[in-house]
Amino acid sequence: MRVRDAMTKNVVSVSPKTTIADTLDIMVRSHISGMPVIDAAGQLVGMISEGDFLRRSELGTAKPGGSWIAGLLLPGQAAKTYAHMHGQRVGEIMSANVATIEPNAGLDEAVALMEKRRVKRLPVVEADKVVGMLTRADFIRALVEFIRPAYEEQPISDGEIKRRIEAELQAQPWAPVASIEVAVENGAVALRGVLIDERQRNAIRAVAENVDGVRAVHDHMIWTDPFTATVLASPEDEENSRVA
Repeated sequence: MRVRDAMTKNVVSVSPKTTIADTLDIMVRSHISGMPVIDAAGQLVGMISEGDFLRRSELGTAKPGGSWIAGLLLPGQAAKTYAHMHGQRVGEIMSANVATIEPNAGLDEAVALMEKRRVKRLPVVEADKVVGMLTRADFIRALVEFIRPAYEEQPISDGEIKRRIEAELQAQPWAPVASIEVAVENGAVALRGVLIDERQRNAIRAVAENVDGVRAVHDHMIWTDPFTATVLASPEDEENSRVA
């Protein structure tokens, strides 16, 4: 999937001259936590987000003033910090070093960039113009389309479900295929067998849950310690035994 397939196309923006009061009103009315800052020429010059309002003098959350030595040795940084906490226009507090992405980039590229830059949103830029915004919420909306069951599709047989689960387990180097048994009845998967690494449990469940047609997954796999011969039932079976 490409960025253009997931991005929000109707971009809400402000200019560097927009007041902080107006900016906050726009964010509240539009239900957004951040937006691009675009100048009169239509160029992206920064980003403003909820994080820019955490340290504000009005809230009493401004950082205490630095020492006179810091102000003397690093006057530019001290002035920048003061402006961020007291500024009344977007241009005075916005983040100017903005990470952007192109609409034809893959979503994997976008994720890597967001993780590298530690940002929650990316302006989508084409021909030097902002054509969209990609946020974490856009990834959620895109994922829903893949996760939501396709009820109109033909049902998948139990035998086919079992085949697909076993094939995926065979493809995973970490999967203990020799000690795991898969049974399927009316779309309900039962997993039995022995694990020697508890971390494999959730991964095996995920394999089954991601196969089309699966309605439920029941975990009956036991864990055993090969050194002490300790044996523990699955969390599901432990819960059922307490209820019984």
